[in-house]
Amino acid sequence: MKNDKKLINIRRVSLTKIQKEVLIGILLGDANLQTFNQGRTFRLRYIQSLKHKDYLLNVYNVFKNLVSTEPKIYFDGSNYKIYFNTLTFSCFRFYGQQFYKEGKKCVPKILSKLLTVRSLAFWYMDDGAQKWKHKVKAVVLCTDCFKKVEVLFLLELLLKKFNIKASLQKNRKNFRLYIGAQSYMHFFYLINVFVYPCMSYKLPNPNN
Repeated sequence: MKNDKKLINIRRVSLTKIQKEVLIGILLGDANLQTFNQGRTFRLRYIQSLKHKDYLLNVYNVFKNLVSTEPKIYFDGSNYKIYFNTLTFSCFRFYGQQFYKEGKKCVPKILSKLLTVRSLAFWYMDDGAQKWKHKVKAVVLCTDCFKKVEVLFLLELLLKKFNIKASLQKNRKNFRLYIGAQSYMHFFYLINVFVYPCMSYKLPNPNN
């Protein structure tokens, strides 16, 4: 009975403010929420290529209190990757309901209230890249998994919430957000404080 009570208490944990902000950012990027009981509880699953091990370990430390095993390395048939899973919790339910429709990841309208500068930084560390490396200070957010209407919503959100001017660029059948030189310096100083040193190569200093 004592063990059962302890298990229930573990399942009733709440996310911290930092965990919520990081979760929003990585859900726009590489993270996934998984449910095995029709959405009553969810677990966070996070995978990166092994070359981004240091970055994953930093994200793991954010959610460490929700994880029972350390990150593991596996071979997917072509590359080595590293991942961690949290335990399943009801505290992820709200985010699972918002970011998934019919089992597919989507961009929720409530993101206009949830997205913070820290979230933006983690979104960029996950899915951002330099555009024309070493040639111009400009970056892209790889939003390939989202519909065009969702990417347009993100474009408008960046402008309204952070005064970041972006444009839509087509990548084969998908769409990405391009942040050009006009907004890059503002973008850099906005998120740089949250960018881990191991990912700073993605965000070159505009003054260099």
